[in-house]
Amino acid sequence: MASDVENLDPPPCGAKRVIDGVERVFYYGYWIKTYQAPADTLDAKKRLIEALTRRLFNHVEHGINIPGRRLGEARAAYDKETDPSMRRVKGAMLAGAMFNRATDIFTKLVELQTLGVEISTDNALMRECGKCLHEALDLGKTVLHRSGDEGIDELWGEPFKAFSIPVEAFYESRYNKIALAMRDIDEISTSLSRTLGEHAVFKGIALFVEAYCVAAKIKTETLRTDAEIFDVWARFAVAGERVQYFPPRIVFGADELETREAEHGVRLIKEAVALISDITRARVSMPKSTAEFVARCEVFRLGYGRA
Repeated sequence: MASDVENLDPPPCGAKRVIDGVERVFYYGYWIKTYQAPADTLDAKKRLIEALTRRLFNHVEHGINIPGRRLGEARAAYDKETDPSMRRVKGAMLAGAMFNRATDIFTKLVELQTLGVEISTDNALMRECGKCLHEALDLGKTVLHRSGDEGIDELWGEPFKAFSIPVEAFYESRYNKIALAMRDIDEISTSLSRTLGEHAVFKGIALFVEAYCVAAKIKTETLRTDAEIFDVWARFAVAGERVQYFPPRIVFGADELETREAEHGVRLIKEAVALISDITRARVSMPKSTAEFVARCEVFRLGYGRA
């Protein structure tokens, strides 16, 4: 992970270069670590779709991971619902059932393939799998991130994309999203440091915020299967703790305004740590939440302005 800010004429997106012995690809000012894609087989696609579906359910609102065998029940509940709020949630549950049904189908197709049965791309079950993933993508656009702040459409589209395009092309498409996630992380970190970094109560926090920002971007580009994940995750977790629990320096006898200002700053710190963590773990951009956080930092500066 590296920004290309020192290059006045940056390379085009998708350009690759070996940096310190590691191949990286360039997107939007960031050199992102690349990984070798597995062979483009049904088994590889099955494993990829399974992993992407698990990741999706791990980051979206609770209660929508419905088994594929209950697809009929989920559809009936959705079709008869008239309350808009209830229909949104039931639509999310139907989308979850469809993702799981697609995974069920793919699993059986791979089992048949291992027995020597040739599976063509126009196989009826392959078409049904694609239909389930596509409908789930449409329904999933209104599903919220587990934080409740916004949807993360990119995660809903990934299983369908993994089904529709070669595995290598899917891997390449991920680097674009990782770069956008890194851009959000930089924006949140910069806004927090600019807001609190020179404030007397929080003086010195900027160094910890920068360390967390760097650790988060490295974690964003690092797969869980990477041998370095143990150090990468540990550094990210520790860096986040150091920011979150940074002690405000409130002088004895501080007035009510100073105390309220410190409390407001602490809330901003916790919000920043949580948002960066959400983006890092999901490995996709959360532009709405990022913009709202930056706006809250601006409110702090305008409301107090006593750095």
